[in-house]
This record gives sequence, structure tokens and C-alpha cells, in this order.
Amino acid sequence: MYGRLASNPVLLDKIVAGARELKGAEFAICVPYPYLFQAQSKLQASNIAWGAQNLHQNEEGAFTGEVSPGMLADFGCRYVIIGHSERRALFHDSNEIVAAKFDAALKAGLTPILCVGETLAERDAGITEQVVATQLDAVLGRAGAQALAKAVVAYEPVWAIGTGKTASPAQAQAVHAFIRQRIAQQDSQVAQALCILYGGSVKAGNAVELFGMPDIDGGLIGGASLVAEDFVAICRAAQ
Repeated sequence: MYGRLASNPVLLDKIVAGARELKGAEFAICVPYPYLFQAQSKLQASNIAWGAQNLHQNEEGAFTGEVSPGMLADFGCRYVIIGHSERRALFHDSNEIVAAKFDAALKAGLTPILCVGETLAERDAGITEQVVATQLDAVLGRAGAQALAKAVVAYEPVWAIGTGKTASPAQAQAVHAFIRQRIAQQDSQVAQALCILYGGSVKAGNAVELFGMPDIDGGLIGGASLVAEDFVAICRAAQ
């Protein structure tokens, strides 16, 4: 929940300029709902896609204050983040709600970025794989493995978000490999082609090493995306 109408163009213009010549990777910015039109206007002529940070699982109805998949499509969104850890923890998006939102995004022609990950307590308890599997299985059970061919998965260890802590490349790789293996149990081709992002305090200084892991295909960037130079440096690492 960052950004203002007056300051957004400065950030977006710097990112567009910095990423203009970058090849070999895809880039996107997911903005708060009020700024979708502004993002569309600034990014539509660039090599950067845009999207939203959440949606409601229903296309319309008496859901005051919510935003539907079709509304996002009206603004040319390509992506929408589904099941971010903050949505799960603060707004009680259950695995079932996340699966419904994932399904709704696909039906609207959007590419869901499905977030999964464990808390520090869950990691300390040794149940990381169990937690991630349960989160994945809710989506697989509702939409099927084939649906992930039109989606992105992001692993975000909750204990490494905004804390300054980062999972080591080996720790992150282990969970990414587990995610790919879990999906391969239902469809090996989808699993092999799936883009799995890492989202836990990625910075310019650690991006190259993280992205060098065999099952880490890119990053879901939080705080560093608010500083154009840092975000562009991460984009450069991704290419």
C-alpha cells in the first residue's frame, strides 16, 4: 500500500527507462487499484506489463469495496497476485478463498501469481513442505494442474519478508524444487515449464545468486520495487 498520484510517474518513468534495453526476461509491476489507469498509461508502450495485488473471486454482486476480475481486465492487467502472505494473515484469505480467486483470475484471462510459503514457526516446526503442499493442493484440487500452465507461482517465506532475513539460495532452491516436484506428480510438462519466483527480501545484492539456482526463475519484489535503481538492478540480474 504505497504510491501517490504525483510521485508514481517519477518511479515508473525511471523503471521504464532502466528496463528498456533489457532482454531475456519478463517484467511486471502490480499496483494498488486506484493507480491502475496511471500504470496502464505509463507502461503500455514499454516492455513492462502491469497488474493488481488482489481481486475478489466473484465477477459482480453485493460485495461493497471489492474489485472483480473483469474490472482488472478493463484496465489491461496481465497479472494479479493471489494469496500473498499478507492477504492470508491479515485478511484471512483461506486456501479455499485463494483457490477460488485463482480460478476467477484465469476465467477473466488474467495470469495469477500464486503465492505460497511458511511462517517462521512453521519452518522451525519442520513443516515447510506440508504447509506449501496444502496451499498448492487447494489450487490443484479446484483448477487442476493444467491451469498452472497459465499461471506463475511465487514462494515467499513469510519469515524473510520485511525482516531483513533472506532464505539462503540453497534454502530457497530446496522449496522451489519441492514445488516443481509436487506439481510434476500431476503433470510433468506443466511442472517443467512453470515459472517459480522467489519472494523474500530480494535485493540487488543477492538477486544474481538467487536467480542462479536451477529452480528459481525470477523474483516477486516488495520493498526494493519502490526504489527504481534497485528494481532495475534486480531486473538486470533476471536477464
